[in-house]
Amino acid sequence: MSATLEKTKEITILFAGDSGDGIQLTGTQFTDTNALFGNDLSTFPNFPAEIRAPQGTLAGVSGFQLHFGSIQIFTPGDECDALVVMNAAALKANVKSLKKGGIIIANTDGFDAKNLRLAKVESGISALEDGSLSNYKVYPIEVTKLTKECLKDSGMGTKDIDRTKNMFVLGYVLWMFDRTLDPTIKYLTEKFKKKPEIVAANIKVLRAGYNFGDTTETPTTRFSVDKAPMGKGVYRNIMGNEAAAIGLVAATQKSGLDLFYGSYPITPASDILHELAKHKNFGVKTFQAEDEIAAVASAIGASFGGALGITASSGPGIALKGEAIGLALMLELPLVIVNVQRGGPSTGLPTKTEQADLLQAIYGRNGEAPVAVVAAATPADCFNMAFEACRLAVEHMTPVFFLSDGYLANGAEPWRFPNEDELPAFKANFATPSDLKDGEYLPYERDENLVRKWAIPGTLGLEHRVGGIEKQDGTGNISYDPDNHQHMVNTRAQKIENIANNIPLQDIELGEAKGKVLVLGWGSTFGAIKAATKELIEEGHSVSHAHIRYLFPFPKNIEAVLRSFDTVLIPEMNMGQLNMMIRSKYLIPTVALNKVKGIPFSKDEVKNKVLEILK
Repeated sequence: MSATLEKTKEITILFAGDSGDGIQLTGTQFTDTNALFGNDLSTFPNFPAEIRAPQGTLAGVSGFQLHFGSIQIFTPGDECDALVVMNAAALKANVKSLKKGGIIIANTDGFDAKNLRLAKVESGISALEDGSLSNYKVYPIEVTKLTKECLKDSGMGTKDIDRTKNMFVLGYVLWMFDRTLDPTIKYLTEKFKKKPEIVAANIKVLRAGYNFGDTTETPTTRFSVDKAPMGKGVYRNIMGNEAAAIGLVAATQKSGLDLFYGSYPITPASDILHELAKHKNFGVKTFQAEDEIAAVASAIGASFGGALGITASSGPGIALKGEAIGLALMLELPLVIVNVQRGGPSTGLPTKTEQADLLQAIYGRNGEAPVAVVAAATPADCFNMAFEACRLAVEHMTPVFFLSDGYLANGAEPWRFPNEDELPAFKANFATPSDLKDGEYLPYERDENLVRKWAIPGTLGLEHRVGGIEKQDGTGNISYDPDNHQHMVNTRAQKIENIANNIPLQDIELGEAKGKVLVLGWGSTFGAIKAATKELIEEGHSVSHAHIRYLFPFPKNIEAVLRSFDTVLIPEMNMGQLNMMIRSKYLIPTVALNKVKGIPFSKDEVKNKVLEILK
């Protein structure tokens, strides 16, 4: 008897297992298949910090959550409709995320006595057998056993065969949710083209999983999700780090500058280096330095030489870069610093997300050292804001922070590929010999925005001093004069304030321009806030959503926007950093909603806080 096909608007599915089970690959391939089909989607990969975490343990569980649908999708989903688990630890760690009546697809071979012991199941009885899952639809499958049976004549070793079991699961899930195998087969063929035996084995197991669903009597229901209505254009599924890297490349192409990327590997920023290294055809130069200080110093050197210097890290690496960023500020050179934030302090939670580096970006240097700070709202928005960080750095001759975080960096969503003419061109203002006055060059002579020209070493007549000691106004010579120092501190601060004239005004993302509650967000809280606000508006509440992408300086109209509402709620994955800035600058009694658990906000967390305020 064939299963009936039930149409649904959206599905949230969570894949979970050991970090060596290929969970991230399984989730990514299922995501790509749905993206190619035309669904809107949002993902949340979640994995241990260890390269190979303790097998079978709760600490070793890797997860990948995907929310896809025929409607607009803003978050990876609060609760799951389906949970795919490869062992007892994966079930124990994630069953709380599953809706009552939801589906559990379980690899029963991961629930033997050893796995139960490693997962600290005190009773020694599997949850698949003790009746505790009676509120769910459970589909137990001997995934490991069936995979071995499928490849028994392949000549492959046990370890290699075991690595393919995630393809059995993927095949079964593709069948259950009415999706084709073709994108995965194409991926496997290209990925392992030099190892045809690996290609053949994985495709065979993938088909076996699909056919298992097609030939067994359970489940009796499959699910189908139609395409989402999207604007015209060419779309691709993109992760935040990929989008950031492509945005940096696009910025150099639109400015005519070479791109130099000096970086030291750190989670979760390393993928930007990997992506940029693929684009040498655009004149991109990538340099993996010996440490964080060398990385930022090399980028500053590149900017001094006339290229756009870019460096990236996470919070610990940004701390090490602090003195050199102050040097770039003193030299007044363009420099883009990407901070893909993670849980802190110190080493903190290397693979978990947080928004706790905002104050570090704005104030985290010695002396009065203001720089511009921008932040992305979604994975695809990382393209826009990385591009914008480059534009501001070049046009205002200053270091600019671009803030992302682990949730954005590793999350994915559909991205409409922009046409080249949609991106604004911007040009560097290079000094030339015609700028000499009576044979003298003044490197710190400024325009109406207090921006100096970019003098390239080796240009005849433009010789000038560089260094971190305070400079005399105009000449750039070393100066210890008190009045000059006050003047230069004021000038550098005003130069950054002037950036407010060159950024968009703050808009309302969703809702009316005035009302009872404004939910003000920045960074990756965007999806949860927008989803919560949308539901609240549909329920008749006076709620709006505004999202700040320009965090220093703020947009010129932001105070007026905030004062148009009775209450301003600020959700942040920190202890209230933007909240502190808004309260201190505008004396508005904002309400904070703070979370530092290494996981993003859910829609309901934001919604419930707004309802509490409205009461």
